[in-house]
Amino acid sequence: MKPIFLTGFMGSGKTTVGSLLGEELDLPVIDTDRLIEETYGKTVAEIFAEDGEAVFRSYEAAILAELPKEDAVITTGGGLAVSAENRKFMMENGFVIFLSCSLETIFERLKEDTSRPLFNQEKKKEMQKLYESRLPIYRDCHWALETGGCHPEEAAERIAARLKRSEMGYTGDKR
Repeated sequence: MKPIFLTGFMGSGKTTVGSLLGEELDLPVIDTDRLIEETYGKTVAEIFAEDGEAVFRSYEAAILAELPKEDAVITTGGGLAVSAENRKFMMENGFVIFLSCSLETIFERLKEDTSRPLFNQEKKKEMQKLYESRLPIYRDCHWALETGGCHPEEAAERIAARLKRSEMGYTGDKR
């Protein structure tokens, strides 16, 4: 069984839906941002501030190459899919699901979150440009799910149901 990669813009629900999906399918959940923090001993915000975005992106690629090739739900950082090499790797080695929602929903979800290095309520125009530039990239996936109008539990259930009835062979007993 291939890993399930959840992609999408920050605040689209990857971490929350991923945790619930892991429970639903009885699979381990791996968050690439948390794995980077554990591996490199700094928070994502610290890496951005001290080392820069290019270094962080190189860490993402290194972590991606070391991830399990089966039996896992993998929640990715919002920029991981920007790299064509990362997208190709995920598409060839897993099932890629794009969690989509409007920028307004993202702003609402993240308005109190100070831990995201690329998000700032003062920079809404820049965020809109970033969001719009990434949408075509995120759409390079096996399946897209709109998360703006549903609860995380519903999103996880919809993904699990689709995977269970697909040729991917997810049965929910692979932990």
